[in-house]
Amino acid sequence: MTRPAGRAAGPGAGALAVLLASVLWGTTGTAATFAPRVGPLAIGAAAMGLGGLLQALMAGRRIARVRTELRAQWRTVLIGGTGVALYPLAFYTSMHLAGVAVGTVVSIGSAPLSSALIERIVDRRRLSRRWMAGAALGLAGTVLLCAAEAAQAGSATGTGSAGQTVTGVGLGLVAGATYAVYAWAAHRLITRGIASRAAMGAVFGLGGLMLVPVLLATGAPLLASWTNAGVGLYMALVPMFTGYVLFGFGLSRIPVSTATTLSLLEPAVAAVFAVLVVGEHLPALGWTGVVLVIACLGVLTVPSRRRRLPTVSQEARTAPGGPGAAAGGHRMRTPRHGGSGPIERAR
Repeated sequence: MTRPAGRAAGPGAGALAVLLASVLWGTTGTAATFAPRVGPLAIGAAAMGLGGLLQALMAGRRIARVRTELRAQWRTVLIGGTGVALYPLAFYTSMHLAGVAVGTVVSIGSAPLSSALIERIVDRRRLSRRWMAGAALGLAGTVLLCAAEAAQAGSATGTGSAGQTVTGVGLGLVAGATYAVYAWAAHRLITRGIASRAAMGAVFGLGGLMLVPVLLATGAPLLASWTNAGVGLYMALVPMFTGYVLFGFGLSRIPVSTATTLSLLEPAVAAVFAVLVVGEHLPALGWTGVVLVIACLGVLTVPSRRRRLPTVSQEARTAPGGPGAAAGGHRMRTPRHGGSGPIERAR
């Protein structure tokens, strides 16, 4: 079934799915603290690699049904799979070097700008004032969170050199860019008629295959204890598999720039879990950042008044001698396929 573009692009179930996914992703930093002897490459490869392979396995029949379409768009699948493989390696290493909160904030906070840049250059999609207002609030909030956590880490522990922090921030920017790349690739496949489960399964399955060598080379500590193995399984099954199923559902209904902006909830959730579970202290500046992130989500998710778009037949009636005047004014309307109007073949 094809969903009309104007109806699918607004907030609603898609935005809610992305927000739920962001809550699940926000638990990853706290979960990783329960396996301190497992390196960031092993954590990332296990989480995204196993989660991606599981997505491909669960969507196997759907992928098989659209294998011809996927082969025709193999470049997009390859770009998305490469982004999936690079993202966790950069993301978890960024958290390891710069700290959980700073790594998460930089990685997720930079993703909306990368997404907007990709959509503007590749899809030539114009960004709305509403998105820009929401993104400004969200980015301001993530900057405050980052500043609060960095200041606290520097004054409380004094660990980690400036070079490590800079490297961690740089890898966070890489993670944000690769996150935007694979989100764009999956969204592009969906808007071109491939069901969201098949598109996500193909992109994440390929990324998971790319991560298998990394997992084999670095994953031995995951088997050293039941706790380490449990952390690896949790990361693969809950934040990555379940979270990205929800994210794929959201991408079939909202633009990728909106989805990545909504995922700014993740660093706020990560900071709250760090306070409640790990026992970290979040200063007033950090809580101000959390409030700004919540305001960003409100701007992007509160329904706005629908504007009535003129149909083709309506436009034709106003044109002198237009085609709408012929054959009783009947005309077939074709849904638009593009960056601002995602569609999904629901299966």
